[in-house]
This record gives sequence, structure tokens and C-alpha cells, in this order.
Amino acid sequence: MKRKFGHGIAGLLALAAMTTTAVAEPCLRGVNLAGAEFGTLPGKLHTDYTYPTKATIDYVASTGATAIRLPFRWERLQPKLGKPFDPAELAALDETVADATKAGLTVILDPHNYAYYNEQRIGSDAVPTASFASFWARLSAHDRSEPKVVFSLMNEPYDIHAEDWLVAVNLAIAAIRKAGAANLILVPGTAYTGAHSWTKDLPVGNNSKVMAGVADPLNRYAYDFHQYLDADFSGRNAECSGADEALAGIDRVTAWLKANGKRGFLGEFAAADDAACLAAMTKLVTAVDSAKAEWIGWTYWAAGEWWPPDYMFNAQPTAEGDRAQIAALKPLMKVEDASCGVVTK
Repeated sequence: MKRKFGHGIAGLLALAAMTTTAVAEPCLRGVNLAGAEFGTLPGKLHTDYTYPTKATIDYVASTGATAIRLPFRWERLQPKLGKPFDPAELAALDETVADATKAGLTVILDPHNYAYYNEQRIGSDAVPTASFASFWARLSAHDRSEPKVVFSLMNEPYDIHAEDWLVAVNLAIAAIRKAGAANLILVPGTAYTGAHSWTKDLPVGNNSKVMAGVADPLNRYAYDFHQYLDADFSGRNAECSGADEALAGIDRVTAWLKANGKRGFLGEFAAADDAACLAAMTKLVTAVDSAKAEWIGWTYWAAGEWWPPDYMFNAQPTAEGDRAQIAALKPLMKVEDASCGVVTK
């Protein structure tokens, strides 16, 4: 798919002129479509990993969703740091973006790498922060004319110190804006960007203190939070005994966003299909939706054709129709007022 350029610069100028205007984002509500991050590297497309089909994308659109979060692997798109993207991988990514935007969905591009590239952490000698910024300069230049594309900087950094991660974040944001892209940017913290731990002092730092230093000349960004309901908040267990603390974490983040004039996005959450966990999930999402000044939306983890049928969080429809998780979320996907996350610049 060929891209047209030029609109990004106009958008940059328009947004830069809005120095005192209250701005908002569309409410983004939907699901993660997993598959392109699957498999060992490098892997073969349609054998080791896959991008979502048009049928799955159209299904998501039919639920009333407005967005998908699209995980993929940085190493597949850019096999060598600082070098051009792999043409076949870029074409597969472009095709998915085209199918989704034609279906009316916003696409959140998510390099699903945990702040690593080929098992080397961002900021190491092997993967300098400049290489991370260069990756985003290249990808944002490619997609800067796509108003329905959102740039999520990285999935779940976990062992990088918050101070070091902030340096990488701000370099990437500066590179994106220098490339002429006015797109919305999603910024995670470290420690898996968990809402439950956002305001806590951790061995890798305090996200709420350090990540307040995000710098974007357009102020067009939101923080990406993840929150699971199991006891250790890892999303590896079907039980939901951590639901109360998960909800308390969302409440603390909401208060932090409000106090700092920031906005957030719940990029991952999930529940098994038992009644108690579905009810807890609904309560969590309702808390986000109830704070529309602070939150721009959410995406459930996860749908995708390649999940095993018994995957506990599977949201891919069956022959009988919606999974229980999507049935629970459908009423919450409806947006009466399409604007979320109003902040004053």
C-alpha cells in the first residue's frame, strides 16, 4: 500500500498552534489482535506467526469496537538496527492497517518487545537508545499520513530503570515529531507498566515520579497501562483474586492523571470466562469509562486466529458466536460522546 505524505506536517503545525485549547482524542475501545508477535525469530509468515485476517478485523468492527492494538516484532520489521524495513514484513503490516482502517478502526501499532531487541535491552551497547529512536523515526515517517494510526512506543518494558526508560521515550517522541508525524503516541512505564504499581517505589524506580517527565512538543500522548486480575497481576493465571487491588490501582492512576493533567489508555486487561472474573473485568473497564477526562479507552487481551481454543483469555469468536468476554464488553464499546481524555494544553 502506497502512502501519501504531507498531511503530517500540516497536522503538526495545526496542533502546535493550539497552545491554550482543550483538546481530546476519540474514545478507543476494542481488542488486541495477536499473532504477528508469535513464534521464534526470524520465523516464517503464516507458518510461525500471522497477521490478523480481514475476517477477524471485520468481526471486531462488528462488535462496535473502534480500535485494535496490533502486536508485532521489531526484529522482523527491521532485521538490522538503523537499516530499512523488511519489504515483505512491512507489506503485511500495511495490509493489516489498510483492512482495519477501511473497517473504521483505529490501529495501535505495538512493537511487542519488552524494551529488547534480539535479547539485548534498549540502552545497552548492542541496542543504543538512538537505535530505538531511529526505528520510530522510520516507522512514523511511513505512517504519518494515517490519522487512524497510533504509535505505542513499546510493549511492557520490565527491567529497565525508569530513568533510563524516560530517556529512550523522549528520544523516540522527538524523532517521531521531527519526522513530521502528528499521530497520537502511547507511552508505557517500566515494571510491565502495571497500573497497580504505577505510584509505588520499585527496584526499577517510581513510574509516577519519573514518567511525569515525558516531553512531547504537541502534548499529544497518553500513558499506556496494563492491568490483569490474578494474584500477581501477570495475566498468566485464570483466577482473579487480585481484582480488588487491580481496581484500586486504576483508581490511583486516575487520581494521578487528574492531578497532573495527563491521560491514560488501558492497553491490556483480561478475564477468564467464569462469572466472577467477568464481573470483575466489567467493573474495571467501567471505572476507566467513568473517568473520560483522564482515560481515552482500552483494548482487551486478546483475539487472534492462532490462539488455542482453550486459551483462558481467548476472545476469538467460535462457530456459535461471541466468546463470553466479548459479550460482556460489547455494551461498554458503545460511545455516547465520542471524545475522551480532554486536557488543557
